[in-house]
Amino acid sequence: MSNARRQNYISVHGIKVYGVEVDHQTRCKHYHSNVDIIAIRFPCCDAYHPCYECHKEVADHPVARWSKDQTDEKAILCGACGHQLTIHEYLTHKSACSACNANFNAGCRAHYHLYFDL
Repeated sequence: MSNARRQNYISVHGIKVYGVEVDHQTRCKHYHSNVDIIAIRFPCCDAYHPCYECHKEVADHPVARWSKDQTDEKAILCGACGHQLTIHEYLTHKSACSACNANFNAGCRAHYHLYFDL
């Protein structure tokens, strides 16, 4: 990531989240409902972004997806409590944080193919 683009972040529970108009719970310009409170760590840059659109706007490289053998990686940040979920936890906890039970956007399932090679 270039220096200019790296500066486009906010600290959420002490973790840098890169994106566009990101708030203190990881909502962004593209997804900002009450339940849009996760950020995803992308394997291509090892950086959290609220969504693939934010990655596209602030990163200087194409998106890479998590592979099937990486489901034990902590790659999901709960914007409500700061817990980092493994991919497996995120995919199996029915759209809620496994630590604080905050609800996540169930509609994100429609975008799993953009983040995970399932």
